[in-house]
Amino acid sequence: MLAEERREALLRLIERRGSVKVKDVAEEMGVSAVTVRQDVRDLAGRGLVVRVHGGAMSSSAAQAADVAGPAAPRSATGQGDVFGLIVPPGSYYYPEIIRGVQDAARTHGVRVVLAVSGETLEDNREQVRRLVAAGVDGLLLMPRAGLEPVDLAEEWLTGLDVPVVLVDRRVGGQAGRLEQVASDHAHGAGLAVRHLAERGHDRIALVARVESPNTPLIREGYVAACEALRLPVGPEYGIDPSDGAAPAEWFEEFVRAVEAGEVRAALVHNDLDAVALIGLLRARDLRVPEDLAIVTYDDEVAELSDVPLTAVAPPKRAVGAWAVDLMRRRIADPAAPLAELLLRPELRVRDSSGAPSTPGGRA
Repeated sequence: MLAEERREALLRLIERRGSVKVKDVAEEMGVSAVTVRQDVRDLAGRGLVVRVHGGAMSSSAAQAADVAGPAAPRSATGQGDVFGLIVPPGSYYYPEIIRGVQDAARTHGVRVVLAVSGETLEDNREQVRRLVAAGVDGLLLMPRAGLEPVDLAEEWLTGLDVPVVLVDRRVGGQAGRLEQVASDHAHGAGLAVRHLAERGHDRIALVARVESPNTPLIREGYVAACEALRLPVGPEYGIDPSDGAAPAEWFEEFVRAVEAGEVRAALVHNDLDAVALIGLLRARDLRVPEDLAIVTYDDEVAELSDVPLTAVAPPKRAVGAWAVDLMRRRIADPAAPLAELLLRPELRVRDSSGAPSTPGGRA
């Protein structure tokens, strides 16, 4: 059956029944839900039907039910769509991304349904199944740290009947039909290393949380920048709070290295750990930036530190907004080339990243 013939059959079905659900029509016609949704959008764009959540109504039925009113069909470009947004629990990193999604959705008349990812891969699958069953037009997905996006992509996400955009996650060559928008964390780490090197530091440490999904990319950029500048790589300090250890225990080795003059500059991921480090350093009569120049990664609270910290700021709100835009583009044109977007962080320089102390000072 040709596309136009299928749409004519769908239009007759909607007019006869008054309303239909995408899932039911897909089963009856033996096509995918994605195909039916696109047909509904085409018919709605011509003013022949009215799109509703999970399906469509005839214009006469919609007017009788006062759903859309006369001459007010949803457009075929994403207006009135419903996007499911699945985010990890309890992290201070994600609210800005969510706000970016909200702002863009509000601008374009898109409704967002939020869900929080669970502890296991199966929990996440269940969240996705519920949103798809509820009739969302697309999924914006931030898999929880520890649930590898590449595994998700390979196993089941690419087989869903709705398009998926990974948000601030990257799966590279395993993406399949998934689209991606993320901060270029490797580039951001390189900005930090170059900033410290320009101020005369020739040995820059990396202090990073091992459980963060962004840490491997930050380390990648850190190593690449050190090698490009012909600086030694390391020392590196991995912070792993998973066993409940106090931050002071994880930082003790690092603070001793600063005290001994072995480390004079560091890229610290994230802001909260950098602030905690400053407190420990001051307890040892060590100063920032005189004894340790710090660039922190995230810039959520770096400016609020007792010593305002220079920070790399990933474009989180823009990531959220671009995710909505990618989804709207995909819905409007399912045949368009797939996109993988990397948005570059910026370096926000404050007074804390000074040059090394002069000879004879605290080394």
